[in-house]
Amino acid sequence: MKLLFDLFPVILFFVAFKFQGIYVATAVAIAASVAQVGWVLLKGRKVSNMQWMSLVIIVLFGGATLFLRDETFIKWKPTVLYWLAGLVFLGGLAFRTNLVKAVMSEGISMPESAWTKLCVAWGLFFLAKGTLNLWVAYNFDTDTWVNFKLFGGMGLMLLFVVAQAFWIAKYLPDEEAKPETAAAPVADTTKT
Repeated sequence: MKLLFDLFPVILFFVAFKFQGIYVATAVAIAASVAQVGWVLLKGRKVSNMQWMSLVIIVLFGGATLFLRDETFIKWKPTVLYWLAGLVFLGGLAFRTNLVKAVMSEGISMPESAWTKLCVAWGLFFLAKGTLNLWVAYNFDTDTWVNFKLFGGMGLMLLFVVAQAFWIAKYLPDEEAKPETAAAPVADTTKT
């Protein structure tokens, strides 16, 4: 359910684009992002730094798209968000803070070097995803870019998370099959 909530603005952007074009879709994405943060606040929950960052970026880049009637700005929005996320992961390591370990370490025991590799992988993944977004935006039409934004972005994230799960699995304790304890035969002490 949280995944659907997180994808709410992207899905609405996609649907609005298919029916009304890039400018209506951009306005819808801004409104959906504001509504999303408003809903979290209304529920009395804490808005994550990523949600605040995403809101600011969509308002700035989406606003520039609408004001200047130039879709280039909205196409840059995912890249800026991904690059910031990548820099946060890698920058955290520079300050001896492993954000991946901070989130995932409960229940998973791995050597520090493995946590560092995982955090670097997340940082590089987001930097690469942002770069790929620009490549698609500048080498394909807007319709292809919108499809990539939803389906390509989700597909890449899914592949990355699955690959990460396989990599982490080697650090999880093996569940050794416990031999069933059968009742020991009772010796027959009565000889007749």
